[in-house]
Amino acid sequence: MNDHSDYTVSIHYDRRLFRQDIAGSQAHAAMLAGQGIISQQDADDIIAGLDAVQDEIAGGTFPWDAGLEDLHMNIERRLTDLIGPAAGRLHTGRSRNDQIALDMRLYTREVIADTIAGLRGVQAALVGRAERYPATVMPGYTHLQRAQPVLFAHHMLAYFEMLQRDIGRFADCAERLDVMPLGSGALAGVPYPTDRRAVADALGFADISANSMDAVSDRDFLVEYHSAAAIAMMHVSRLAEEIVIWSSREFEFVRLANEFTTGSSIMPQKRNPDFAEIARGKTGRVYGHLMGILTVLKGLPLTYNRDLQEDKEGFFDTADTVLATLRVFADMLGGMELNAGRVEALAGESYMLATDLADYLVGKGVPFREAHGIMRRLCLYCETSGRGLSDLPIDAYRNFAPQFDADVYDITAAASVVARDNPGGTAPGRVADGLARARGILAEAGY
Repeated sequence: MNDHSDYTVSIHYDRRLFRQDIAGSQAHAAMLAGQGIISQQDADDIIAGLDAVQDEIAGGTFPWDAGLEDLHMNIERRLTDLIGPAAGRLHTGRSRNDQIALDMRLYTREVIADTIAGLRGVQAALVGRAERYPATVMPGYTHLQRAQPVLFAHHMLAYFEMLQRDIGRFADCAERLDVMPLGSGALAGVPYPTDRRAVADALGFADISANSMDAVSDRDFLVEYHSAAAIAMMHVSRLAEEIVIWSSREFEFVRLANEFTTGSSIMPQKRNPDFAEIARGKTGRVYGHLMGILTVLKGLPLTYNRDLQEDKEGFFDTADTVLATLRVFADMLGGMELNAGRVEALAGESYMLATDLADYLVGKGVPFREAHGIMRRLCLYCETSGRGLSDLPIDAYRNFAPQFDADVYDITAAASVVARDNPGGTAPGRVADGLARARGILAEAGY
């Protein structure tokens, strides 16, 4: 018969929770002594022994035993080796069910802080690029077709806003996560006079859980992290897609530093934007983990079920993926060079100014819908005659609308962006305001 004993073993991945597990155990032991449930001497021995265990794990000398199944039992067994029978008093008034619920909350709290820091790093890089090219006009796109001129800085700040919303989602997750579950026991609470508030204060939690059954089975905070991570990676993937397009020879908008491109095994001329492409691919991986945790949770009756063991590997991988991607993008953007001459030349192509010309006619008293139709016919005329709008003589303009005058030639890409001087627009003054706002947000966050 095959040996299936390792099927339920989680020690190979839950060991990364050792610091959180030990912190929770030390707070629990101190509370037990404070309540007179165990002696102060036993608590002191337990806390000191756990310090020694943590040093062993951090130093790589801890004797892990897969036969003990999980992190908790490995630590308790080693604690017993180090301090003797007093170790057996540590588990008074708790269960592995509320213990792992606590560990996951402590770990997720740290991951959220790291994720927000990573997002701030990418925001800072975006602002840095915007400030390097504050007056550069580039084509703005809809449907991947050139649409209207915009400032490159305005484009960068669009991603700043996306990431700001991501930060808000992670912060919301952290707020709802900020509840201490220890003391819920296996599911029904514990028959000891524990001081849950003291443990919460020691571990930095704002509140304690209100229902023991919910506390041991709740993994909403993981779903929220996965969801926020999926949305953040979607935003990063959109930026990755633009970097892939912009760095192509067809566009030649940007040049990435060599460390963020790779060559081809047979084509020596290639500078492939592999880091951006890999980030785009890893986004699907993060999406998959979101579906994974939702699927694990959807059929679970109250309270704890062993299915919840499957909440960890996907979460760890999502967190690792997001954090690594954010570090890459902060550095990659920091070294990204804009081909300002190229983007400004394209932004100045006459078709990009068709909407501005329609607005020009509106300024001459033509209703917008009529002006739109005039410009549509004028653009079709230019396409069939092989001419640009800027190449037309004034008589050709007046064949389509008598309101055209010589000042029509004053409409340029630079004038177009200046005209968009409303809140949120791409006018230089508005973009300068946006940059100042972004810098203020980063400064308030310590960047």
